[in-house]
Amino acid sequence: MDLGANDVHNSLIVVRAVHFAAATILAGSLIFWTVVAQPIFRSSEEATIVRLQTLRIAWITLAIAVVSGVIWVLLQAASMSGLPLGDAMTADVMSAVVNETQFGFVLEIRFVLAIILAACLAYDRLQWVRWLAVASALGLIAAIAWTGHAGSTAGEAGLLHLTADVLHLVFAATWIGGLVSLVFLLAVARRYEADSWAHVALRTTQRFSTLALISVGSIVATGIVNAWILVGSLHALIVTEYGRLLMLKLALFAAMLMMAAANRFWLTPRLALPSGCGPQLKALRQLKRNSVIEIVLGLMIFGIVGLLGMLHPAIHFDNL
Repeated sequence: MDLGANDVHNSLIVVRAVHFAAATILAGSLIFWTVVAQPIFRSSEEATIVRLQTLRIAWITLAIAVVSGVIWVLLQAASMSGLPLGDAMTADVMSAVVNETQFGFVLEIRFVLAIILAACLAYDRLQWVRWLAVASALGLIAAIAWTGHAGSTAGEAGLLHLTADVLHLVFAATWIGGLVSLVFLLAVARRYEADSWAHVALRTTQRFSTLALISVGSIVATGIVNAWILVGSLHALIVTEYGRLLMLKLALFAAMLMMAAANRFWLTPRLALPSGCGPQLKALRQLKRNSVIEIVLGLMIFGIVGLLGMLHPAIHFDNL
């Protein structure tokens, strides 16, 4: 495999985006199960169905995160060394990347967290094990902050940037990742059309809506901090490629907010209608559709984030 510098650069964008999406869905699905869904179940049968569904999502996304993470390391080695990918895959180059760089140190920590998480998923019968799984998944997503621009910002601004980026990643996982589990739960509720599942769908959507509202507020606040550090001025936001991509990201985020508002204030109250009636089933279908659209918009944002991490921040334009 002999990819050149440009091919490595483009591949890194794709792999980073895939890795971010997988880690986000992984953490969000576990948060959704532990914090949102589990406390409201009234029967063991309902709990078992959703728990197994959550485990299935978690195993799949963990596998994708691990595979994409390995590819990311190989591509990063080629990028750091300036060698074609085939020449960079040597013991000396890989050892230098893993053992002598911040990226490698973060990689080692995330590898340990992935092992702990896999063990928790395999033995998730105990409640404390489930909370350990959530903590490991959050650590896996939060550590990504040290692989991007926040990890290279110096001084007190660097500490503020890292804090904001960690919180930004965690709350993005809570919202976007949790949406995936919500869609699957709504699909189950539509399939069964029973009073118990209608209750579960209503309570779960209400609880998740509240959590999503908190997450959105935190995403906005931390996003403002990140933009202030990385962009610096309205002029840089407009004239740089980084700034224009950031504005596209904000436009997609605004579209997600509109879908979320429709879900919370229009569709969720309709789930309280009599079970199995036409309006309730229609609300379930529309709620699921809107949530899928939110997920698609979120995945598009991950693609932009993958690209933004490979560009020089817009603030460098003002410093030229």
